[in-house]
Amino acid sequence: MGLVAAFEWLGQPYRLCGVKMPDDMLTPAYTTLNGRRETPVLIDGDGHVVTETLAIALWLEARDAERRISFPPGSAEADRLHQMLAFLNTGFTAAFSPYWAAFEMADPDPDYQAALRRFGQGAVAKRHRQLEAMIGETRFLLGPRPTLADAVFAGVARWADFHQAIDPAAYPRITGLKARLQDEPAIRFALAVEDGAELAGSGAAQGRVPLAEALALASPQAAPA
Repeated sequence: MGLVAAFEWLGQPYRLCGVKMPDDMLTPAYTTLNGRRETPVLIDGDGHVVTETLAIALWLEARDAERRISFPPGSAEADRLHQMLAFLNTGFTAAFSPYWAAFEMADPDPDYQAALRRFGQGAVAKRHRQLEAMIGETRFLLGPRPTLADAVFAGVARWADFHQAIDPAAYPRITGLKARLQDEPAIRFALAVEDGAELAGSGAAQGRVPLAEALALASPQAAPA
């Protein structure tokens, strides 16, 4: 969801492909896009495949000539962006792993699931405390406008609500940032797309691509190891 918002903020033409999880990812054909059977996946105009959220975010940064969602290469602001992206995509995201393990358990084990959630609650609280301390007085994570960091954050931040993992009142800066992001048209568009609804975006989105067509667009040598 966050990467869709990033594409909207970037304003360059793109198309979307929905993947039914886990069914589509378990097919042999999907391994031509990602041998690890995961999302997200990006296919560029030459059929080159890029996987992993951070790698796709950096792909977008490299094509952001107008610096709508990033900063000049080599600048202190770019370093801060990369630091924030790395934190959000590693420690902050990983903190929710125990919650997802409990939620997705094929054979429910109430005691084990409760233990996972207790462990997850501590991990999520720690990362929220750290992020709360990293947020300054700016409207968005790194300034007056949203960047790739805000896009990645928006995609993960809602997990805390879904799992009821934190008390939002304990993190006023994070709670305020989430509210401001929810008012962003790009975020509303991305959420609508995720739910299968049709909503007018910035005009950058050029429609949807069936998975079979997306698979055909990828170069046979494009799938990453």
